[in-house]
Amino acid sequence: MKPPLHSAPSPLKPRRFRMVCAYDGTHYFGWQTQPGYASLQETIETVLAGIVKTNAVEIHASGRTDHGVHAKGQVFHCDLITRMSTHSLKMALNAHGRLPQDIRILSCREVSPAFHARFSAIRKEYRYYVWNTRLMPPTKRLYHAHIVKPLNLEAMQHAAAHFIGEHDFAAFSANPNRPIESTVRTIYSFQISKCGSQLCFRVQGNGFLYKMVRSLVGFLLRVGSGQETPEQVLTLLTPGTPRTARVPSAPACGLFLWHVWYAAPLQRKNNP
Repeated sequence: MKPPLHSAPSPLKPRRFRMVCAYDGTHYFGWQTQPGYASLQETIETVLAGIVKTNAVEIHASGRTDHGVHAKGQVFHCDLITRMSTHSLKMALNAHGRLPQDIRILSCREVSPAFHARFSAIRKEYRYYVWNTRLMPPTKRLYHAHIVKPLNLEAMQHAAAHFIGEHDFAAFSANPNRPIESTVRTIYSFQISKCGSQLCFRVQGNGFLYKMVRSLVGFLLRVGSGQETPEQVLTLLTPGTPRTARVPSAPACGLFLWHVWYAAPLQRKNNP
């Protein structure tokens, strides 16, 4: 009697994973891969490829962060062919000797192929930190801009209120060296709080232009130091107003990508 024939196992299909990561951007030349420079994207892709044993992995983030900018809640997705569970994948990425200690994967879940970390996002929050006193503590220097001159908190709060709503933010953006459809964005909230010597600028919007948050904060710091009045925000929000030296970019070290929101609950699948 002949032994029963066994069909060959079906080949594995790619699965889409959505991950949230935190990182200290001090030693990276931004998120995006750039030949000859250490980037967060390339670092994570290289480690992922080694874990799932493939030649290359491509990850797509909710947005790019610049040299020296940090993140508490950066979101990216990738398509992987693997039998690993989401928990095992997260643990493998964070295992000793794989990702550097300045990058950590906070969560990992499987999602629908329709999910896109950038295009599915509906709201983002950035936070910017300033240390406003003469002496900068060494432990704060990598995560705060240092402003020695006293700042008028009330004037900055008044100016920040003018940013809320839908506006043309061309005067608060830099040339990204790539085409963009529009410089119009919507700011949902902009709060500035003070705790001791620390100032926190907390802004939420439907999207942000290249260096927009650092430019908004840079101008607000000019308001706080008395170089501009809060009402001058309105003149800079006039559609088509070009950027000038009146709008400096605040240092990268104070900026954190804090959180990204998506429209609908993510669709989970059963892990193998």
